[in-house]
This record gives sequence, structure tokens and C-alpha cells, in this order.
Amino acid sequence: MSEIYDFPFRKVVAVSASDAPTPGGGSVSALVGSLGVAMTAMVGNLTAGKPKFKDVEPEVKEITGAAYFIINKLEKLVSADIAAFGKFMDVYRMPKNTDEEKARREEMMQKALKTATDTPMEIARTLLEALEITDRLAKIGNKMAISDAGVAAYICEAALNAVLLSADINIPMIKDEEYVKNIVAEKEQLVSRAKELKEKAVAVVQERMR
Repeated sequence: MSEIYDFPFRKVVAVSASDAPTPGGGSVSALVGSLGVAMTAMVGNLTAGKPKFKDVEPEVKEITGAAYFIINKLEKLVSADIAAFGKFMDVYRMPKNTDEEKARREEMMQKALKTATDTPMEIARTLLEALEITDRLAKIGNKMAISDAGVAAYICEAALNAVLLSADINIPMIKDEEYVKNIVAEKEQLVSRAKELKEKAVAVVQERMR
């Protein structure tokens, strides 16, 4: 399923709606987030090169470049999320007939659960980066397209919150208490910071549209 980016969009929706296990919530969240940050890139492209925005052009180009970098990173993370789920299912199907098999399966399961948690966490961190550059662009982007910076902010925050559910579902099964403690603490920071950035960006967008 790593070739999902080569699918027609209609097929992406159809596969997501089907009973196929992937793409699941983590991958779909990353896909949606990539559309959000694409709006950031679009506002940047509609700003750079315009004489009216010459003074901010270097920063706008930097932001636009960062947006494309994030889009590419999210594509890789979609594949990573799908692979992590596949690995989890492989471990889930491991035999557990003997004590030795059970112990081996449990060891591999704990590793798979961490991988299946680390990937959505990295997607969330990446979406936070998207919100940071969107907040910057909201202040200086072309006013004729600035509403799309607000769209980016809303979508990226929603995708961040959504993808963290893919971490939440694994946490109760992970036995490493220190790992769980760190993940829960980081999740709270990500959610809080994302909300702050979204609200700042949207407030600026709304003010500039008046």
C-alpha cells in the first residue's frame, strides 16, 4: 500500500473506505495533513514574485520550501505507518503454543507496538512544524489568498489531533512505563502547542480578511 500516492484520488478514498486494514487512521491523518500544508505552499507561491511582497519574499520562499519538505516527509511517513501496521499484524499472527513461543511473541509485540506508536508521533511532530510555518506565513502572505492559510491551520491541527489516536490505541498495551510516560507527556505538549498555533494563525487570517 506504500504506492498509495500513485493512486487516483477516487481510489484513495475507495480503499480508505473499504475493509482493507490500510490505509488506516494514521495514514489517512498524514494524507489529510499533507493537503493542509499544501495550502501553506500555495499561499507562499501566490506571494513570492509579487512586487507588493518584495520585502518579505526571502522569508516567504523559505516557508514555501519548508512546506514542500514537510509534504515529502509526510509521504514517507504514510508508507512508514502502513509498514508499521503490517509488522504489527505479522507479530500478532506469530504462534503462541509453547511458553517459548509466547515469550518470543510478547517480546516482538512490544517492539511492534512502540514502532506503531513512534510513527504517528513523528507524523504529529511534522504537522506541528507545518503549523509553525503556517503561523509565520499568515502574517505576511498575499491577502488575496490568506484564507487558505487559515484552512491550512485548521486542517493541520485536526490531522495532528487525529493521528495521535493511533498512538493512544497502543499505549495501554505497552509495558515500558518510562516510554509511556514520555509519550503521554509529549502528546499533551503537541496538542497544546498545535492549538495555540492554530488559534494564532486563524486570528491573524481573520483580521487580515477584514
